[in-house]
Amino acid sequence: MQIIINIALQQLTLKFNERVIRQYSISSAKKGVGEQQGSEQTPRGHHIVRAKIGANLPINTVFKARRPTGEIYSAELAEQSPNRDWILTRILWLSGCEVGKNRGGNCDTMRRYIYIHGTPDSEPMGIPASHGCIRMRNSDLAELFTLTPLYASVYIHE
Repeated sequence: MQIIINIALQQLTLKFNERVIRQYSISSAKKGVGEQQGSEQTPRGHHIVRAKIGANLPINTVFKARRPTGEIYSAELAEQSPNRDWILTRILWLSGCEVGKNRGGNCDTMRRYIYIHGTPDSEPMGIPASHGCIRMRNSDLAELFTLTPLYASVYIHE
């Protein structure tokens, strides 16, 4: 399995043996692409899915620091925390594979906590809006999570 993320198209493609299995609309970083710690940009290059978090939890489960909070996202919860960067449903935690580009030092994707994760369904897809992660619709992410094995290849490009 291979995940290919095209930033220009705001699209994630899941492939198996070069055959397209699924395509999803995504939202990457509002501040564009870049690998530096603290940049709030989406890192480019070769990665792997280093951890899968949230299997079998309900859709719209809220995560903080990669742990379920016990909350289920709702409009009422959103009103209580209007500026919160919601991480919902599942997390595919990415780890860079290219030393000096997206692995190690001040450019380490995993230490930057870059994920593919769910977001409120009210958030737009197809336009950059995240703080560096790849956001997806919750139902799409739940499907991708099921189809994607641990250590699957992820390639992010412009």
